[in-house]
Amino acid sequence: MIRLSTKGRYGTRLMLNLARHYNTDGKVIILKSVSDDEEISIRYLEQIIIPLKINRLVKSIRGAGGGYILARKPSTIRISEIIQSLEGSFCLVDCIEERDYCHRTPTCAAHEIWKEASTILRNYFQSISLQDLIEIYNKKNAKSKKKPSPQQAKSKKS
Repeated sequence: MIRLSTKGRYGTRLMLNLARHYNTDGKVIILKSVSDDEEISIRYLEQIIIPLKINRLVKSIRGAGGGYILARKPSTIRISEIIQSLEGSFCLVDCIEERDYCHRTPTCAAHEIWKEASTILRNYFQSISLQDLIEIYNKKNAKSKKKPSPQQAKSKKS
């Protein structure tokens, strides 16, 4: 099974959190706040934020009142950039990027399948921006606010 690691999944949640607060009076977000909102260890977030800074997806503001903000508008940051910063390339197998990785590559029929699948995966994540993710988040949360939680429904019956 092909899976994203927690780095990729949690990093996307971190970036979504920053995107949701983007341009709110220039307010920076502290990792403790993200940690509380997303239920992710602050220590892990401290590790994840480093490659996002290196790849210029987030900016850090130092000093009192410091924290993190997106480096660009959410509409210009692609999910592919986040995943690539945290996970590496979208190649499903090593021989896609390194033709010399396997001596069978020139004659391997499966190589073409892995190559095309890697391209499809990369293009899919390239087609989604953080702004798109905010819109999905807003729709899902609007629906969940309309429905009573199981606990609320139970208390209404009592």
